[in-house]
Amino acid sequence: MLDNIVVWAKKLTEAGIAIIALAVVLQVIFPGTTDFMGGDVVGTITTIVGNLGAQGLVGLASIAVIYAIFTRS
Repeated sequence: MLDNIVVWAKKLTEAGIAIIALAVVLQVIFPGTTDFMGGDVVGTITTIVGNLGAQGLVGLASIAVIYAIFTRS
């Protein structure tokens, strides 16, 4: 049961990352807001990265944890 939940969570995460990548590509090709995502995707990603960078060591630790979660097999 738990294995099925983990598999579904991984698949949903992969789908989410694919949708975000698609939104970034669409926003680069067609500048402005991306209607189906409801806002400025590139601007939001830039803000998140800027906020993590402004936090110094805490931001670096957060990035390390996020990286470890996404690269875990």
